[in-house]
Amino acid sequence: MVTHWQDRKKVGDAHERRVAVELQARGWTVQRCGQGTYAPAIQQALARTDSTLRYFPDLIAARDNELITIDAKDRMPSTHTNRYAINTATLNAGLLFTATHAPTPLYYVFGDLKVLTPSEVQHYRTHARHHPSGVWVMVETRQAHPFEEVFGTNAALAA
Repeated sequence: MVTHWQDRKKVGDAHERRVAVELQARGWTVQRCGQGTYAPAIQQALARTDSTLRYFPDLIAARDNELITIDAKDRMPSTHTNRYAINTATLNAGLLFTATHAPTPLYYVFGDLKVLTPSEVQHYRTHARHHPSGVWVMVETRQAHPFEEVFGTNAALAA
C-alpha cells in the first residue's frame, strides 16, 4: 500500500531531479544530500522525530569556488491564492541551517522554479496573511526570484 508520504516523496524526488538538471545546465556540479539519500530505516526514524536533520537540504552544488544548498519544494504554490505555503518547522530549520553554515546559502526552489531564501521567507511572512493553524508560512509568489537570476542562464539556451 502506498502512503500519502510515499506519494509526496515521488513528486519531491522528481522535482529534485528537475532542479539538479537545471543547475547542471547552468554549469553547477550537483550532489544529492539529506534525508532522501538515507536508508529507508533512517528515513522512517527521522519521520518520527523533531530533529532538524529532517529538513536538511536536498542538494548541494558548486560552480567555480561558489557553494550552495537547495531545498526543493514542489507543490508549494497555492492554486487559489498565488502564495507559497512553507511549513514553519521547515523555515525554522532553514534559518538555523543558514546561520550554522554561513556563508553557504540555502535556497528554496519551488515547483515553478522560483527561488527564495529562508531569511526572505521570514521577512515576507511578516507582510503576509498568516495561516490560522500557525503550521504554515504564506508568502506571495510575486516575491520569489526567477531561477536564472539566482543561478545563471542555461548555457545551451544562451549559445
